[in-house]
Amino acid sequence: MRIAVCWALVLLTTFAACGDGGEGDDSDALRVGLVFDIGGRGDKSFNDSAYRGLQRAVEELGIESDYLEPAEGADRETGLREYASRRFDLVIGVGFMFSDDIVKMAREFGDTYFACVDFTVSYDNDGSARALPPNLVGLKFREEEGSFLAGAAAALVSDSGIIGFVGGMDVPLIHKFEAGYRAGARHVRPATQVLAAYAGVTANAFKDPAKGKELGNSMYGRGADVIFHASGTTGFGVFEAAREHGKLAIGVDSDQYDEAPGHILTSMVKDVDVAVLETIRRVHAGEFQGGIQEFGLREGGVHIVRDERNRDLIDDAVFERTQALADSIARGLIHVPKE
Repeated sequence: MRIAVCWALVLLTTFAACGDGGEGDDSDALRVGLVFDIGGRGDKSFNDSAYRGLQRAVEELGIESDYLEPAEGADRETGLREYASRRFDLVIGVGFMFSDDIVKMAREFGDTYFACVDFTVSYDNDGSARALPPNLVGLKFREEEGSFLAGAAAALVSDSGIIGFVGGMDVPLIHKFEAGYRAGARHVRPATQVLAAYAGVTANAFKDPAKGKELGNSMYGRGADVIFHASGTTGFGVFEAAREHGKLAIGVDSDQYDEAPGHILTSMVKDVDVAVLETIRRVHAGEFQGGIQEFGLREGGVHIVRDERNRDLIDDAVFERTQALADSIARGLIHVPKE
């Protein structure tokens, strides 16, 4: 694998650029460019999951790849345009904040395929969803389904009957995590009290560990013994609060057990890597499909973690109960609310 060189100085004023190849334009290999969400590679969560999918495509399909990490204040269109103008075959934006920009780029660069993780659908005044350009796929997850399992697990192990939820940015996407979490907790223990708070209303709410710790301390202080976060690196502050209070937390997007061993009950994993790899695989095979694609329990797009590391925290009976619930959701026997 070749080591990517740094890009033009003008780009470096707004983006940090690295990659695994693709710096030349003469190769016949499929070229994929990925632009990270806020927090970038190394967030041990959402972005890292997308990167794992990209790396798997490099290893399994022999593609060439590059990625960009937006710097503070960088506009997302610049990164997408950079790859499209260099005629990369597929350009991926990681995060709902790319939605408007990636639609614009897909219309401008009709010969390039685009994908957006957590794409936000826009609606016309009559309530109908706006059609996507045929070269764009919006990858969406039913986060509420995985969060339902996290809520059930939290309620089943809670001694106090009080659990918490810390969201990052106060937006509909994160509301889905909270809604599913509440529903799962109350499905197994109707009297469960769910405390909830959000870190802010801007993108910085996803990278504020100090705020996460503040919110975590408050909830543990009010009796919560488990807190689920959906807040990017803000959640690291929740984990710190869990350690200091001797309580439990639930990770998100990736398996986050190693961030606070002994205090992570489980993690609600959103398999972004699976969606990214599958999208690349379809382009590689000449089978790209535009439109909206959803990943939930039925498609293997979300799950909660249980292995040897957290087996003493989430015992057999609790885990088996959550898996029975997962099966019922996948079969359509349980409806999980999104709000």
